[in-house]
Amino acid sequence: MYESKDQPVLSRLLFIRRLCWHGLLVLALIVFSVFLGVSGLLYFEQKLSFHDALFDSAMILGGLGPIHMPQTSGGKLFFAGYGLYNNLVFAACLGVILSPVAHRLLHKFHYDEKDA
Repeated sequence: MYESKDQPVLSRLLFIRRLCWHGLLVLALIVFSVFLGVSGLLYFEQKLSFHDALFDSAMILGGLGPIHMPQTSGGKLFFAGYGLYNNLVFAACLGVILSPVAHRLLHKFHYDEKDA
């Protein structure tokens, strides 16, 4: 996926393009996670409206917690699982965003122009 240590360091424009692709991947993961949260909240908490489910899903995904506490046991179990899932999403998004930066930094340290 990335260039090897024998290849030259990516130009600034191509690096920014790579960062944008990684940002779009993270955005897609966040949109999928919000959709998953909204659909789960609407399924388990039937009395919740769409905009309340969207707000709760975004608040849980943001790490602030739910605004409307679940009333059913299924809703409580979904909130617990969704909260654990969001911790994994946070770690994955952080890794996806930081991986091009870390690779570029390490690549600059290890690339030697006279060896190429």
